[in-house]
Parts: sequence; structure tokens; C-alpha cells
Amino acid sequence: MSPDQYRILTDQCRYADTARLREECRSAVEREYRVGKENPALDCRRYSGTSVCGPLPLSERERRCVADAVAAGTTPRRAEVECYTGF
Repeated sequence: MSPDQYRILTDQCRYADTARLREECRSAVEREYRVGKENPALDCRRYSGTSVCGPLPLSERERRCVADAVAAGTTPRRAEVECYTGF
């Protein structure tokens, strides 16, 4: 992955719901990803000025938020980002 993708992945860990989830997120990024060439297959997206990449470690509360937002008409990808980051 590119340096920018790696930065986005590590930065997005700060939004995880609990200290345990934030640590698990950082550990997973360090364990599973390496900087090199940009990875076009990595699901990166930007909504409301916030960038995220890859699967988001959603808590149960955040999953309920996503379900409610999707039921109200928000796209699933946008709902994940907004619920994860607290928008």
C-alpha cells in the first residue's frame, strides 16, 4: 500500500469506540499491511472530510447506527464512515 493509504489506516484507528478497539486496530494495521506501491484493491473512501481505508472495526453500537442510517436512506459505505467517525 502507498504511504498515504498506510497513514489513513493508522489515523482512522483513533475513531474506534474503545481503547481496546483502538489498540486492536493499530495492531492489525501493523501486522497486516506494508508500505510499498499503492493498493487499488484497498477500499478507501472519503466522506464529510474524513478518509478511511479497508474494513472498519465497528462496535455493536456503530453497527446499529449503520443499520439505522441505511434504513433511513444513507448508502452503506457512507453510513459506515459516518457512524465509525461519530458524524
